[in-house]
Amino acid sequence: MDKVGYYRRNALPLEMHKVCIVQKTEILPVEDRVKAIRRAGFNSYRIDSVDVYLDMLTDSGVNAMTNEQLGAMMIGDDAYAGSKTYFRLAEKIKDIFNKDYFLPVHQGRACEHMLALAYVQPKPGSIVPMNFQFGTSVGKIKYCGGDFVICLREEGLERQSSDPFKGDFDLEKLEKVLKEQGDNVAFVRIEAGTNLIGGQPISLDNMLAVSELCKKYKVISILDASLLQDNLHFIKTRENAYQEKSIREIVRTMSDAMDIIYFSARKLGFGRGGAIILNDKKEFEYIKTFVSSFEGFPTFGGMSVKEMEAIRVGLDDTMDENIIAQGPQFIEYLANELEDAGIPVVTPPGGLGCHLDASKFVPHIARTDYPAGALAAAVYIASGARGMERGGIDEPWEDPNVEPYGAMELVRLAVPRRVYTVSQMNYLIDRICWLYDNRELIGGLHFETEGPHNFYDALDSNSDWPERLAEKFRADFGESL
Repeated sequence: MDKVGYYRRNALPLEMHKVCIVQKTEILPVEDRVKAIRRAGFNSYRIDSVDVYLDMLTDSGVNAMTNEQLGAMMIGDDAYAGSKTYFRLAEKIKDIFNKDYFLPVHQGRACEHMLALAYVQPKPGSIVPMNFQFGTSVGKIKYCGGDFVICLREEGLERQSSDPFKGDFDLEKLEKVLKEQGDNVAFVRIEAGTNLIGGQPISLDNMLAVSELCKKYKVISILDASLLQDNLHFIKTRENAYQEKSIREIVRTMSDAMDIIYFSARKLGFGRGGAIILNDKKEFEYIKTFVSSFEGFPTFGGMSVKEMEAIRVGLDDTMDENIIAQGPQFIEYLANELEDAGIPVVTPPGGLGCHLDASKFVPHIARTDYPAGALAAAVYIASGARGMERGGIDEPWEDPNVEPYGAMELVRLAVPRRVYTVSQMNYLIDRICWLYDNRELIGGLHFETEGPHNFYDALDSNSDWPERLAEKFRADFGESL
């Protein structure tokens, strides 16, 4: 990664690209932001994008493409069968991951569906050990009659720490599960970049140790590489054994250890699609039957060939240290500036985005009143930025007062790659600092209907706290947006 120092100021994230096309945006007045969040039922997913200034809901499918990707989309081969586009992408996957077989699907959760159909459904009651849960992953596993076992190290749940790899498996716990229930294990799922604990990375050495345990107990190892781009940056910069290795060498070492790799190309590759890749021809033919039944012809799998061509270029870009560093550097800047201001965030900064610790930001809000959801709404009112609640609304807990999983009440401020500037991050930092100083005005939320609830359901405020927050904003900022 290129090093750039500064002569007259502290370092800032430096964009290693230039902007060629822009999209206009606007900031609504604070009173209109209150109306917008009420219309949306205090649910970030339901806010109209025209009402959003900084869309930090996710980095999935919303990253800026390069000019090379846009150009590649023009050479897509639309042939229903035998498409040159498929073979070009398969060749790129072989070049980077050294996997011989590639199955395209329409997005990451479709990969999870195919793998659950292939390995969980034939073994009702089987389990999938994983470093941490993710909604779509466990949803597909449960739908196919299985269950999951979390094998994360306890340190991974410490929201503030200096541990560089909080996504690591507890290897003793994993081996205990494999030893005692090996015949009942469908596969082991390894998530490279644990989404729900703050985008925290997993070390390469830990992944290799997990792979060895899988071989020892004859269990399939499956890597979820959707968030691999950020995780590669952290391996390169935080794991001493690999700091002299190239990104390609790190990927090859990782890939060679895994039986199957899947990913959402909405994150890895900056396109819209997904892929399952492996070296075992028999398993490839087996999984292909599910792709053909549920996704489409196995050379496009529900994907546009234009997106497939863009993904081919995007995967090559992922081998560039300067490109994969941009997201983590922006996230680190955002998190460090907020932490320096005394605002509780997940540390060390991970991938995906900066995560506000709602349980410490608004400790006066009971868990049953959805503090992360309330804080996400308050951030929108204060700034026009749409973040994502990562707590009891998006990932419902069975009991909010039972540790550890009910404790992860976070607001994720995702940083789409190459979309926003440092000045926009500074604006957001300023508004969150103001919000923290006025945090006692933030109140709780409740669902408008009886459960069970969906993450897309509407909520309402427990009082008129949004209006009072807007009044304080107007008093402090005058006519400013």
